[in-house]
Amino acid sequence: MADILVYRAEGTAAATGGQDLYGFTVTAWHLPATYPPFAALLFVPTAWPPLPVLKAVFLLGNIALTGALVHHACRLAGLRPGRAALCLLTSGALWLEPVFQTVLFGQINLALAVLVLWDLNRPDGARGKGLALGVAAGIKLTPALFIGHLLLTGRRREAAYAAAGAAATVALGAAVLPYASVEFWTRRLYETGRVGKAWIVDNQSLQGLIARALHTAEPGALWAVPAVLTALAGLYAAARARTRARGVTLTAFTALLVSPISWTHHWVWCVPLLALLWADGRRRTTFAVAALFTARTMWLLPHQGDTDLHFTWWQQLLAGPYPLLGLGLVLVALGQPSASSSSASTIRYA
Repeated sequence: MADILVYRAEGTAAATGGQDLYGFTVTAWHLPATYPPFAALLFVPTAWPPLPVLKAVFLLGNIALTGALVHHACRLAGLRPGRAALCLLTSGALWLEPVFQTVLFGQINLALAVLVLWDLNRPDGARGKGLALGVAAGIKLTPALFIGHLLLTGRRREAAYAAAGAAATVALGAAVLPYASVEFWTRRLYETGRVGKAWIVDNQSLQGLIARALHTAEPGALWAVPAVLTALAGLYAAARARTRARGVTLTAFTALLVSPISWTHHWVWCVPLLALLWADGRRRTTFAVAALFTARTMWLLPHQGDTDLHFTWWQQLLAGPYPLLGLGLVLVALGQPSASSSSASTIRYA
């Protein structure tokens, strides 16, 4: 649970004014704070209990959040499993590598995914719908791509609420931690190398895939240009998707692809994907995707030192299964008829 130690250090730094929020490192891996100042404010309570108690809370909390994610993913896909089935599905979801790693590291990915899905699953026109999505973006930035999806699908009111929620987190962080806010938004945000090495197998983003394929630690424009094109293609495919579940899932996978760093545990959005595939009646594909997210092929490869930059072509397939799947989903979605050109257009987001 190394990430708990980072959150605990962030909370401690925030409680003392945040002057050293982005200056410390903890654990043997020298992990720094990488989230916006608002997140550090939320982590203040993690500094209060003894560490064993905090670890137990995160463990039980992430197990409960896995159940919540399964529940909201099924709702999004139009599935209504009973309590026994929900418990069984939750048990299975815990073995998916991204979920397992989130529990193992004491991460907050499940909490953010649940927050976003809960908000998006609310009825259209619900009071303040979009605010929770904005708060999630204020904690860990990548959910901000959903605001673009809301705009492209004509849900301007929800997009406005989401933007307001994100702006409120920035304002609150600036009011309470002004020094740390200036440091983060003007400097630390752009130092992606602080998060970790982009080329290691832990990173399942498009940048990681390209860096390993080109055997270079700094792909530069060779990554930036494909990332922009992928973002445009992914958002376009999500906007023309025939159902809300497809649009949301495509947006999530697009965000994971174009983010400079998407550690394996960020891919907890595989749970909504599996629910969507099952609801579409694609049973074999569901099991195949579940196997892909359970196989842990990236960890079977030698990845000490810089060996990640010297993989053969077949090792590349094992090293980057998540971005390869994400790219495949975007390409398949682009080749499918849009909502407006199918009979589903009248129930586009039913």
